[in-house]
Amino acid sequence: MPGFLLCADPLRPNRPDPHFAAEATAVATAVRERSATTALIDHDALLAGDAAGAVARVPRGSGPYWYRGWMIPVRRYADLEVALAERGASLLTDAAAYRRAHELPGWYATFASLTPRSVWHPLSGTAPTAVPRDGAFWSALARPLGRGPGIVKDFVKSRKHEWHEACFVPELSDAEGLSAVVGRMVDLQGDFLAGGVVVRAYERFVPGGEARVWWLDGAPVLVTAHPDTPGDRPVPALGPVGEAVRRLGCRLVTTDLALREDGEWRVVEVGDGQVSGLPSGTGAGPLLEALLDA
Repeated sequence: MPGFLLCADPLRPNRPDPHFAAEATAVATAVRERSATTALIDHDALLAGDAAGAVARVPRGSGPYWYRGWMIPVRRYADLEVALAERGASLLTDAAAYRRAHELPGWYATFASLTPRSVWHPLSGTAPTAVPRDGAFWSALARPLGRGPGIVKDFVKSRKHEWHEACFVPELSDAEGLSAVVGRMVDLQGDFLAGGVVVRAYERFVPGGEARVWWLDGAPVLVTAHPDTPGDRPVPALGPVGEAVRRLGCRLVTTDLALREDGEWRVVEVGDGQVSGLPSGTGAGPLLEALLDA
């Protein structure tokens, strides 16, 4: 029977992180009824490079586990996988699958016909010398997308709350404008920049928010609102998206879907379901039960 790895409270490491209090309560109920295991990891220690210290409270020989908690950079997730293996435990999503679902370059080819056209450039770091500031560089990268507006993000997240400053580009052929938005996005992300820079063609969606679909072993187990718009609950068409999810081959995946103005449902984002958030007001019980059944 699988168990759950949760993030510990940094101030009270024997308790779950209070940010996930509601889900931690649901986990406690689910595992008690199934005699499954829950363990806490130190997320801060993991991000600092101390994977062994991060899993020190995980019982030896207790895996396999689903992780539910804060996002983890792909390199640190691989460290977590190794550290757990050394304690005789394991992750039900291995590091390769995590990267494939978590970062856009890993899932883009599989969903290319269902998502806005995209190009990207990996970055080895966030120091000013690691980030090209030449408008011609970013213009050349974006050229395959053609003219028109675009979106800038990293491999995982955008700065959509700084829309005009660090996300939206009114005209991709404007080299200096594109470079300015890229530079600002990178500066704001700072140490949290994931992977590199992605430039996407902009598509217009109808009002009504996005739907987040939770897929387990290729089947939809839950459809929720997006956490940013918990009051909006669109009902998307899932057929072609499900086919792509199954081709991706990752066990627990989320897809964020929005309705384009021409009536086609589009994949705005794909994510690893272990680090995808539930919207406020949505209980974790159905998802947890599905994961335990798996």
